[in-house]
Amino acid sequence: MVTTPEGFLAQPILTSPGQPLRVAVYSRLSLGIRSGVLPAGSILPRETELAIVLGVSRTVVREALMLLEEDGHIVTRRGIGRFVADALPRPGLERLQSVEALLGDHDLEVQVIAFNVQEPTDFVTDYVAIEPGGQSWFRESVLLREGRPLALVQEYTADEPQLAGVSAALAAAFRRAQPDGQTLIRSLIESLGADLAPGLCVLTASIAGPTRASHLGIKASDPVLLLTQTALVGGTPVIVAKSAFTPEAGHLSVAQNGTSR
Repeated sequence: MVTTPEGFLAQPILTSPGQPLRVAVYSRLSLGIRSGVLPAGSILPRETELAIVLGVSRTVVREALMLLEEDGHIVTRRGIGRFVADALPRPGLERLQSVEALLGDHDLEVQVIAFNVQEPTDFVTDYVAIEPGGQSWFRESVLLREGRPLALVQEYTADEPQLAGVSAALAAAFRRAQPDGQTLIRSLIESLGADLAPGLCVLTASIAGPTRASHLGIKASDPVLLLTQTALVGGTPVIVAKSAFTPEAGHLSVAQNGTSR
Protein backbone atom coordinates (compact mmCIF):
# COMPACT_ATOMS: atom_id res chain seq x y z
CA MET A 1 0.00 0.00 0.00
CA VAL A 2 1.37 3.42 -1.02
CA THR A 3 1.52 5.76 1.95
CA THR A 4 4.10 8.44 1.04
CA PRO A 5 2.97 11.54 -0.85
CA GLU A 6 5.55 10.91 -3.55
CA GLY A 7 4.48 7.30 -4.09
CA PHE A 8 0.80 8.18 -3.93
CA LEU A 9 1.09 10.92 -6.56
CA ALA A 10 3.26 8.77 -8.83
CA GLN A 11 0.60 6.07 -9.23
CA PRO A 12 -0.77 5.97 -12.80
CA ILE A 13 -3.86 8.09 -13.37
CA LEU A 14 -6.48 5.93 -15.09
CA THR A 15 -8.76 7.74 -17.51
CA SER A 16 -10.85 6.81 -20.50
CA PRO A 17 -10.65 8.55 -23.88
CA GLY A 18 -12.37 11.92 -23.63
CA GLN A 19 -12.36 12.10 -19.83
CA PRO A 20 -11.04 15.51 -18.69
CA LEU A 21 -7.63 15.06 -17.08
CA ARG A 22 -8.40 17.88 -14.65
CA VAL A 23 -11.14 15.66 -13.17
CA ALA A 24 -8.72 12.79 -12.66
CA VAL A 25 -6.04 15.06 -11.16
CA TYR A 26 -8.60 16.75 -8.88
CA SER A 27 -9.79 13.33 -7.70
CA ARG A 28 -6.25 12.07 -7.06
CA LEU A 29 -5.29 15.13 -5.00
CA SER A 30 -8.63 15.25 -3.16
CA LEU A 31 -8.30 11.57 -2.23
CA GLY A 32 -4.77 12.22 -0.96
CA ILE A 33 -5.94 15.14 1.17
CA ARG A 34 -8.95 13.36 2.66
CA SER A 35 -7.00 10.17 3.35
CA GLY A 36 -4.22 12.09 5.11
CA VAL A 37 -1.50 11.09 2.63
CA LEU A 38 -1.23 14.82 1.92
CA PRO A 39 -1.42 16.10 5.52
CA ALA A 40 -3.32 19.21 6.65
CA GLY A 41 -1.10 22.27 6.53
CA SER A 42 1.53 20.66 4.30
CA ILE A 43 2.84 22.47 1.25
CA LEU A 44 2.04 20.98 -2.13
CA PRO A 45 4.70 20.51 -4.79
CA ARG A 46 4.86 23.30 -7.36
CA GLU A 47 2.74 23.09 -10.51
CA THR A 48 5.71 22.00 -12.63
CA GLU A 49 6.66 19.29 -10.15
CA LEU A 50 3.09 17.99 -9.91
CA ALA A 51 2.81 17.95 -13.70
CA ILE A 52 5.93 15.79 -13.96
CA VAL A 53 5.03 13.29 -11.25
CA LEU A 54 1.40 12.99 -12.41
CA GLY A 55 2.34 12.79 -16.08
CA VAL A 56 0.07 15.62 -17.23
CA SER A 57 0.50 19.17 -18.46
CA ARG A 58 0.99 22.16 -16.18
CA THR A 59 -2.30 23.60 -17.49
CA VAL A 60 -4.20 20.50 -16.35
CA VAL A 61 -2.59 20.74 -12.90
CA ARG A 62 -3.45 24.43 -12.62
CA GLU A 63 -7.13 23.77 -13.51
CA ALA A 64 -7.36 20.97 -10.92
CA LEU A 65 -5.73 23.14 -8.25
CA MET A 66 -8.19 25.95 -8.96
CA LEU A 67 -11.07 23.52 -8.38
CA LEU A 68 -9.48 22.27 -5.15
CA GLU A 69 -9.07 25.84 -3.89
CA GLU A 70 -12.67 26.69 -4.79
CA ASP A 71 -13.80 23.67 -2.76
CA GLY A 72 -11.71 24.72 0.25
CA HIS A 73 -9.26 21.81 0.10
CA ILE A 74 -6.17 23.97 -0.43
CA VAL A 75 -5.15 27.57 0.16
CA THR A 76 -2.65 29.79 -1.66
CA ARG A 77 -0.16 31.88 0.28
CA ARG A 78 1.15 34.52 -2.08
CA GLY A 79 4.84 34.24 -2.70
CA ILE A 80 5.13 30.93 -0.86
CA GLY A 81 2.94 28.31 -2.53
CA ARG A 82 -0.18 26.20 -2.14
CA PHE A 83 -0.94 24.38 1.09
CA VAL A 84 -3.42 21.72 2.16
CA ALA A 85 -6.07 23.51 4.22
CA ASP A 86 -5.61 23.27 8.00
CA ALA A 87 -9.26 22.28 8.33
CA LEU A 88 -11.28 20.80 5.51
CA PRO A 89 -14.78 22.14 4.87
CA ARG A 90 -17.52 20.31 6.68
CA PRO A 91 -18.95 17.48 4.56
CA GLY A 92 -21.77 18.66 2.36
CA LEU A 93 -22.30 17.59 -1.22
CA GLU A 94 -18.61 16.63 -1.38
CA ARG A 95 -19.60 13.69 0.84
CA LEU A 96 -21.08 11.10 -1.48
CA GLN A 97 -24.79 10.84 -0.75
CA SER A 98 -27.61 9.00 -2.45
CA VAL A 99 -30.43 10.96 -4.03
CA GLU A 100 -32.72 9.33 -1.49
CA ALA A 101 -30.71 10.93 1.33
CA LEU A 102 -30.72 14.31 -0.39
CA LEU A 103 -34.52 14.15 -0.59
CA GLY A 104 -34.86 13.39 3.10
CA ASP A 105 -35.21 9.61 2.73
CA HIS A 106 -38.87 9.60 3.82
CA ASP A 107 -41.68 7.70 2.05
CA LEU A 108 -39.78 7.53 -1.24
CA GLU A 109 -40.53 5.08 -4.01
CA VAL A 110 -37.84 4.28 -6.58
CA GLN A 111 -39.18 3.09 -9.93
CA VAL A 112 -36.49 1.67 -12.22
CA ILE A 113 -37.58 2.40 -15.79
CA ALA A 114 -34.44 1.32 -17.68
CA PHE A 115 -31.45 -0.90 -16.92
CA ASN A 116 -29.37 -2.01 -19.88
CA VAL A 117 -25.96 -2.15 -21.52
CA GLN A 118 -25.22 0.43 -24.20
CA GLU A 119 -22.47 2.21 -26.09
CA PRO A 120 -20.97 4.89 -23.83
CA THR A 121 -21.70 8.47 -24.84
CA ASP A 122 -19.23 11.35 -24.59
CA PHE A 123 -20.94 12.35 -21.34
CA VAL A 124 -20.17 8.93 -19.83
CA THR A 125 -16.54 8.80 -20.96
CA ASP A 126 -16.02 12.32 -19.60
CA TYR A 127 -16.71 11.02 -16.09
CA VAL A 128 -16.21 7.23 -15.97
CA ALA A 129 -13.08 5.21 -16.79
CA ILE A 130 -14.16 3.03 -19.72
CA GLU A 131 -11.69 1.12 -21.88
CA PRO A 132 -11.67 1.69 -25.66
CA GLY A 133 -14.41 -0.49 -27.11
CA GLY A 134 -15.92 -1.09 -23.67
CA GLN A 135 -19.63 -0.93 -22.89
CA SER A 136 -21.47 0.93 -20.14
CA TRP A 137 -24.43 0.07 -17.96
CA PHE A 138 -27.26 2.60 -17.94
CA ARG A 139 -29.85 2.73 -15.18
CA GLU A 140 -32.70 5.23 -15.10
CA SER A 141 -35.07 5.68 -12.16
CA VAL A 142 -37.86 7.99 -11.11
CA LEU A 143 -38.13 8.85 -7.40
CA LEU A 144 -41.65 9.55 -6.16
CA ARG A 145 -43.28 10.59 -2.92
CA GLU A 146 -47.01 9.88 -2.55
CA GLY A 147 -47.14 9.25 -6.29
CA ARG A 148 -45.58 12.61 -7.23
CA PRO A 149 -42.31 12.45 -9.21
CA LEU A 150 -39.52 14.37 -7.48
CA ALA A 151 -36.42 13.38 -9.43
CA LEU A 152 -35.20 11.51 -12.48
CA VAL A 153 -31.89 9.73 -11.86
CA GLN A 154 -29.66 8.48 -14.69
CA GLU A 155 -26.68 6.38 -13.58
CA TYR A 156 -23.81 5.05 -15.69
CA THR A 157 -21.01 2.59 -14.91
CA ALA A 158 -18.56 0.54 -16.97
CA ASP A 159 -19.62 -3.03 -17.82
CA GLU A 160 -18.99 -5.83 -15.34
CA PRO A 161 -15.63 -7.09 -16.67
CA GLN A 162 -14.23 -3.56 -16.38
CA LEU A 163 -15.67 -3.12 -12.89
CA ALA A 164 -14.08 -6.42 -11.86
CA GLY A 165 -10.76 -5.13 -13.18
CA VAL A 166 -11.01 -2.21 -10.76
CA SER A 167 -12.19 -4.20 -7.75
CA ALA A 168 -13.76 -7.60 -7.19
CA ALA A 169 -15.77 -6.07 -4.33
CA LEU A 170 -17.08 -3.38 -6.70
CA ALA A 171 -18.22 -5.95 -9.26
CA ALA A 172 -19.92 -8.00 -6.53
CA ALA A 173 -21.63 -4.89 -5.14
CA PHE A 174 -22.87 -4.03 -8.62
CA ARG A 175 -24.34 -7.49 -9.13
CA ARG A 176 -26.15 -7.29 -5.77
CA ALA A 177 -27.53 -3.85 -6.66
CA GLN A 178 -29.17 -4.87 -9.93
CA PRO A 179 -32.57 -6.01 -8.61
CA ASP A 180 -32.79 -3.39 -5.86
CA GLY A 181 -35.61 -0.84 -5.73
CA GLN A 182 -33.18 1.96 -4.91
CA THR A 183 -30.66 4.05 -6.78
CA LEU A 184 -27.45 2.35 -7.83
CA ILE A 185 -25.31 4.86 -5.94
CA ARG A 186 -27.18 4.09 -2.73
CA SER A 187 -26.63 0.37 -3.21
CA LEU A 188 -22.92 0.85 -3.82
CA ILE A 189 -22.54 3.17 -0.80
CA GLU A 190 -24.18 0.57 1.42
CA SER A 191 -22.00 -2.25 0.05
CA LEU A 192 -18.64 -0.49 -0.25
CA GLY A 193 -18.82 2.21 2.43
CA ALA A 194 -15.70 4.38 2.52
CA ASP A 195 -14.15 2.42 -0.37
CA LEU A 196 -16.52 4.36 -2.64
CA ALA A 197 -15.00 7.84 -2.57
CA PRO A 198 -16.59 11.06 -3.79
CA GLY A 199 -15.39 12.68 -6.99
CA LEU A 200 -16.71 15.89 -8.50
CA CYS A 201 -20.20 17.16 -7.73
CA VAL A 202 -21.76 19.74 -10.06
CA LEU A 203 -25.05 21.66 -9.62
CA THR A 204 -26.69 23.29 -12.65
CA ALA A 205 -29.98 25.13 -13.16
CA SER A 206 -31.75 24.08 -16.36
CA ILE A 207 -35.12 23.31 -17.93
CA ALA A 208 -36.64 19.87 -18.11
CA GLY A 209 -36.76 19.31 -21.86
CA PRO A 210 -39.22 16.89 -23.47
CA THR A 211 -37.66 13.58 -22.38
CA ARG A 212 -37.22 14.43 -18.69
CA ALA A 213 -40.60 16.18 -18.65
CA SER A 214 -42.36 13.04 -19.88
CA HIS A 215 -40.93 11.01 -16.99
CA LEU A 216 -41.49 13.70 -14.36
CA GLY A 217 -45.00 14.74 -15.37
CA ILE A 218 -44.03 18.38 -15.90
CA LYS A 219 -43.77 20.75 -18.86
CA ALA A 220 -40.67 20.70 -21.05
CA SER A 221 -40.14 24.38 -20.21
CA ASP A 222 -40.36 23.86 -16.43
CA PRO A 223 -37.19 24.47 -14.37
CA VAL A 224 -35.16 21.62 -12.91
CA LEU A 225 -32.04 21.43 -10.78
CA LEU A 226 -29.41 19.09 -12.24
CA LEU A 227 -27.01 17.32 -9.89
CA THR A 228 -24.08 15.40 -11.40
CA GLN A 229 -22.22 13.14 -8.95
CA THR A 230 -19.19 10.95 -9.57
CA ALA A 231 -17.63 8.30 -7.35
CA LEU A 232 -14.29 6.50 -7.33
CA VAL A 233 -12.84 3.21 -6.16
CA GLY A 234 -9.10 3.24 -5.60
CA GLY A 235 -8.85 6.53 -7.45
CA THR A 236 -10.64 5.21 -10.56
CA PRO A 237 -13.92 6.93 -11.51
CA VAL A 238 -16.48 4.11 -11.64
CA ILE A 239 -19.93 5.73 -11.70
CA VAL A 240 -21.63 8.98 -12.65
CA ALA A 241 -25.19 9.87 -11.72
CA LYS A 242 -27.12 12.75 -13.24
CA SER A 243 -30.28 13.68 -11.34
CA ALA A 244 -32.95 16.17 -12.34
CA PHE A 245 -35.02 17.53 -9.43
CA THR A 246 -38.43 19.12 -9.94
CA PRO A 247 -39.73 22.09 -7.91
CA GLU A 248 -41.84 19.48 -6.07
CA ALA A 249 -38.64 18.25 -4.44
CA GLY A 250 -38.42 21.46 -2.40
CA HIS A 251 -35.08 22.11 -0.71
CA LEU A 252 -32.46 19.38 -0.80
CA SER A 253 -31.55 17.92 2.58
CA VAL A 254 -27.74 18.10 2.52
CA ALA A 255 -26.09 16.82 5.70
CA GLN A 256 -23.24 19.04 6.92
CA ASN A 257 -21.79 16.48 9.31
CA GLY A 258 -22.04 12.82 10.16
CA THR A 259 -22.68 10.06 7.63
CA SER A 260 -25.69 10.07 5.36
CA ARG A 261 -26.89 7.48 2.92
